[in-house]
Amino acid sequence: MTYRVIEAAALSCDPPPIDPAVATQWLVAFLRDELRVRRRMDRAVIGLSGGVDSAVTAYLCARALGPRNVYAIRMPYATSSSASLDDAQLVIGELGIEARTIDITGAVDGYLRHEPDADARRRGNVMARVRMVVLFDQSAKLDALPVGTGNKTERMLGYFTWHADDAPPVNPIGDLFKTQVWELARYLGVPKLLIEKAPSADLEANQTDEADLGITYVRADAILSRILLGYSDEQLVERGFTAQEVSLVRRRVDGTHWKRHLPTTAMLSNTAINEFYLRPVDY
Repeated sequence: MTYRVIEAAALSCDPPPIDPAVATQWLVAFLRDELRVRRRMDRAVIGLSGGVDSAVTAYLCARALGPRNVYAIRMPYATSSSASLDDAQLVIGELGIEARTIDITGAVDGYLRHEPDADARRRGNVMARVRMVVLFDQSAKLDALPVGTGNKTERMLGYFTWHADDAPPVNPIGDLFKTQVWELARYLGVPKLLIEKAPSADLEANQTDEADLGITYVRADAILSRILLGYSDEQLVERGFTAQEVSLVRRRVDGTHWKRHLPTTAMLSNTAINEFYLRPVDY
């Protein structure tokens, strides 16, 4: 039965579906185990952007740890959309979680003042990394573990800032494609406004993820899920995707492999950490 379901899905061009009830149960258990059992921590701190990914993460953490043990940090920059703050407030109000707004403009501009020729990409990377500095410092202040909010699509396409968006030690949605995050969001009761608005990193005015990527999340997820099953480019085209779509996704996956790994270590012994030296628990 399982084989027939997988095969039927593979013959369509739809992204992979999930069972949101089962996924929620598993992710809540995962968070409790990772924080309370393995790390002996009761609190989580999340960068709440006003987008659906961080909203879903907040909803999961609130279920796992209780609303009063979840700290949402909003970190706007001078050019950030005010609507993002309002959308994040919807989540804070619905869940009753703890919240704080920390403006990062001064910290970012303090550095960029010395780099007046920095383009939009560099400026965006600085903002992302400053936000992670804030999040980790707040975690030390609050005795709370930073929880990541990056989805599988972004991670596979390399659409994140290294040592920033993907830096938190625990990530409950990192194995969920963007379309699966939307599905889970509807099940969890995330405000409809957040689910339906165009995804944006909000690093510059009028920026959207799909415009940056050159492909919709729906099409990207459908291609990515099949690449991970071993489909060749030719097989993907046979199933209805355009050669341009397949090439774009394949190129991004292959070109960003390094971003999904810890720093590469030059090995001088047979005990190089993360290369050879792995205790059983590290697996």
